[in-house]
Amino acid sequence: MDESSPALAVDIGGTKLAVGVVGNSGRPVTWGQVPTPRDVDAEQLWRTVEALIDRVLDEAGLTVPGSLAGVGAGCGGPMEWPAGIVSPLYIPAWRAFPLRRRLRDRLPGVPVRVHNDAICLTLGEHWRGAGRGKGNVMGIVVSTGVGGGLILDGRVIEGASGNAGHIGHVVVDPDDGPVCECGVRGCAAAIARGPALAAWAQGQGWRPDQPDASARDLADDAAQGHAIARAAMRRAGQALGIAIASATCLCDLEVVSIGGGLSQTGALLFEPLHESLRAHAKLPFARRVSVVPAALGQSAGLVGAAALILAGDRYWAGD
Repeated sequence: MDESSPALAVDIGGTKLAVGVVGNSGRPVTWGQVPTPRDVDAEQLWRTVEALIDRVLDEAGLTVPGSLAGVGAGCGGPMEWPAGIVSPLYIPAWRAFPLRRRLRDRLPGVPVRVHNDAICLTLGEHWRGAGRGKGNVMGIVVSTGVGGGLILDGRVIEGASGNAGHIGHVVVDPDDGPVCECGVRGCAAAIARGPALAAWAQGQGWRPDQPDASARDLADDAAQGHAIARAAMRRAGQALGIAIASATCLCDLEVVSIGGGLSQTGALLFEPLHESLRAHAKLPFARRVSVVPAALGQSAGLVGAAALILAGDRYWAGD
């Protein structure tokens, strides 16, 4: 593998599909994205991914295998790792979909590595972002779902099945919280993920006649001072703060970096998050944690997927 060559990075989430060519600097050379299709079957979704890969490679003037170091991909979880058989909760078209094998078949002759999309965000932030130089980092994606990844003592933590760090399924409200897609009541994801926030706000009277109103619409209204929209954002921040307090006490974290669409709302999310964190993390070591927006912004997942290839000696143990 020629690590002086760029990597092809693929980021598959419930909101969007993104593909980019990333060099060793950690900067995407070229990239493209499309909304994640709804109401399609597994093969239709795969063809959408293929078409985006073809488009980006063509724009970059790259051929496979000659000009790529490899292919790194992040996908929503859970998954069978390192086989890269994915069953993302919020992409119902894919259940036990062999993503790694399909990428290998489509892009032969180069290494292909697949991990959880939130773990990829964590890798990106540790490699080139807010966690650079730190040994104990958690990355969190807050978007269609809520996922996470862990680096402790400078090592990626895989867990028994490759799904470690899944902070979205830390229970923060077991009595009154909504039921999560995973079947448990009160998960952080059930409260803080974008579609759940929009649904909760609509139940409180926000845009009751607009069933397609989104979390982005909610954030826009919150920024304009809409009381219910602001209450929804506060609800998300509080849930995340409780989950992060628990994770910090368990793992002695230095940095928590938060990406995904909802992280772009700034103070609307982060002010109640920090307030909740202060209320639930009282031990001195836990209060030192720094919780920040992803320094790499919306490209963090792509950069982390590329790190599976370009910094694989640090971030990949699956072969």
